[in-house]
Amino acid sequence: MKNPGLIVIAAAGLLTGALLASQTAYSGEETMKKEPKALTSMQQYVTRHDGTEPAFNNEYWDNHEPGIYVDVVSGEPLFSSLDKFDSGSGWPSFTKPIQQSAVAEHEDNKLLMSRTEVRSSDSDSHLGHVFADGPKEKGGMRYCINSAALRFIHKDDLEKEGYGEYRALFEDEAE
Repeated sequence: MKNPGLIVIAAAGLLTGALLASQTAYSGEETMKKEPKALTSMQQYVTRHDGTEPAFNNEYWDNHEPGIYVDVVSGEPLFSSLDKFDSGSGWPSFTKPIQQSAVAEHEDNKLLMSRTEVRSSDSDSHLGHVFADGPKEKGGMRYCINSAALRFIHKDDLEKEGYGEYRALFEDEAE
């Protein structure tokens, strides 16, 4: 045989084609999931490599508009502007998630200190950390979250973006 590598490449190509055909042939509802948009290098660094963006130099640290913040990867609703506060840290800070089940908390001992990391339950995106130094009157927690892990959806765009059920959060707000 003159070039056995060609046989391996051809076999790999056939296998890949068969896998693609089988995936295309089955279009069950349970496999349909909204594809995430392409991530910027900062979003990739934060969500997939547990990075931290610069304080005071990120998209949402000083955003005061009403709306919700969703996972930039999966679109899962995570936080509401109603629970956002100015912590002085330079990152968006929230007293609680919209639903506790939307986030997972893990012990983080990197940087020679013990912290609690916050990840999105749906996509396992690194979001930031939670600390027990938030406003006491709102439970005392501070979810310090990277803007790069979030996408903001203004309350006026909730229906258009497919998050209409969260409009009720803002019904008591003055228009």
